[in-house]
Amino acid sequence: MRSFVAITTNLVLVFLLAVSASAAELVMFDRKGCQWSAKWYAEIGADAYNSTQEGRTAPLRTVDIGAARPSDLEFIGGIVDTPTFVLVENGKEIGRFVGYPSRDMFFGKVIIMLDKLSGADRQYKTITVQ
Repeated sequence: MRSFVAITTNLVLVFLLAVSASAAELVMFDRKGCQWSAKWYAEIGADAYNSTQEGRTAPLRTVDIGAARPSDLEFIGGIVDTPTFVLVENGKEIGRFVGYPSRDMFFGKVIIMLDKLSGADRQYKTITVQ
């Protein structure tokens, strides 16, 4: 019995590691004092974005461009302006866009990038945030 539990536990851990390793993220490169980032936070925000289908597909991760780049994102280059949104999957950049013109344009651009993910289901239904 103990052997069965150990094997099952190991299989679950391997599955979870495989799922997390292939997970997509939307990385928001930000800078303190950026008015366009502040507008994004005021109109959408991380919690509201992550509650949408898009956010569940590619959760948001924020990175301050003035701080040291996390080692798992060193492959992303050319970040100058903020906000810059970069979709990553399996250690590769899938797409990016710079700026935040409006909520509708943001989600439109995110959906276009999400359609490039491996296994994309193309059934995003953005939740309206008031």
